[in-house]
Amino acid sequence: MPILNANTTEIFSRSPEQTRRVGMRLGGLLHAGDVICLQGELGAGKTTLVQGLAKGWGSLDDVTSPTFIIVNIYRRPDASSLFHLDGYRIESIREGEELDLESMLSQGPLVVEWPERIKTILPPDSLWVQLTHQAEEHRTMLFSASGSRHLQLLGDFRKQVFGVA
Repeated sequence: MPILNANTTEIFSRSPEQTRRVGMRLGGLLHAGDVICLQGELGAGKTTLVQGLAKGWGSLDDVTSPTFIIVNIYRRPDASSLFHLDGYRIESIREGEELDLESMLSQGPLVVEWPERIKTILPPDSLWVQLTHQAEEHRTMLFSASGSRHLQLLGDFRKQVFGVA
């Protein structure tokens, strides 16, 4: 089983559809206040993973990259929101602070692409996912949790994917 330690799990995806299914498993476990940080080069599969996250979370909205908008908001029928933030275009920490992440987290989960650019304003408790392009459609996803809620989330996710925590 690809569990590296209690805080880390690795998954290999052979297709965009498999990456979406992994996202759906994780998305079904998300709650308000959860922070999912996605790292990876352009084309690594970050938005593909978010498509699955949003679907598993229950959103009926189409998922697109937030590159030009900075934050996309996906809603589900119960009126809760999932926030999809692109840290790449945030020019300064001050600009990031103006986004009011605290308010977003009180309303739903937050998924951040390019989180390393705004790491100082993100909560320390989070789940980081490093996506690495291996071949044309193959990706490696390394999940690393910090904080009790996100460690529990990672354990629940392992159970969903592998059948054991």
